[in-house]
Amino acid sequence: MALDNFIPEIWSTQLLTNLHNDLVFGRVFNTDYQGEIAQAGDTVRIHSVGPVSVSNYTKNNDHAAPEALDDSEVVLNITESKMFNFQVDNVDRVQQSPKMMAAAMREAAFGLANVADSFLATTLNAGTPAANTLTDVTANSSSTWGALYEAFVDLGVVLDENNCPVEGRYAVLSPRVYGVLLKDPRFVSFGTNENRGTISNRSVGTINQFEILVSNKVPAGDGTNPQVLAGHVWAATYAQQISQVKAYEPEKRFADAVKGLHLYGAKIVRPSLLAKVEVDV
Repeated sequence: MALDNFIPEIWSTQLLTNLHNDLVFGRVFNTDYQGEIAQAGDTVRIHSVGPVSVSNYTKNNDHAAPEALDDSEVVLNITESKMFNFQVDNVDRVQQSPKMMAAAMREAAFGLANVADSFLATTLNAGTPAANTLTDVTANSSSTWGALYEAFVDLGVVLDENNCPVEGRYAVLSPRVYGVLLKDPRFVSFGTNENRGTISNRSVGTINQFEILVSNKVPAGDGTNPQVLAGHVWAATYAQQISQVKAYEPEKRFADAVKGLHLYGAKIVRPSLLAKVEVDV
């Protein structure tokens, strides 16, 4: 189909850009095991070693035989194959703004990333253990707004009890939940500019050593209420590759076309480092 809407008498040098979601879930997955990915169905094998025992040392006595360490393997499957494929008619290309193809490529790249971010959000939500899920919090009036802030303390306790490092903790929440936080002076009034947020990549500050991120992709809880998904970057891993990007000329069209293939998969490798709570706002 030709870009008929792009054949006017006068061409603008500016393009009207689309409104995009903020992509944040790719930030909270590590990519330590990315490896080489060639096609959907590939796997990334992750090995781990069990704990090493510590025993008493007795001078002038023989040591016990060395212990055999336990090892295990986790398989990260590359389950997702997504693509884009668009064309620009050669007749349109003669008349169009030079920015058209660049803008189309940006839209294609965002489209792939947007779908991947939804996949990662769903993976993170499904992989959080029930034991690490707090009782629902009510924060729907001025008398209960403070309960949301206090829930971050409880989320931190869950991770502390599972030996979770402090550096690298995050919490992702929906805009509605973030709106409640903005009504709590403990979040907006104290501390440095870090508390008040930089709005860079939707990082909006810190609470109880959690980096606070905002996303429209946070899944709803068991009911219809939004959730806070908290954890550490060690908890989940993500492997991806843009397998191919190819420019070509469709056989039956006078057009230039571009297609691309995005392969990826994700795995929860340390579920004990994830926690969540549903919030009635």
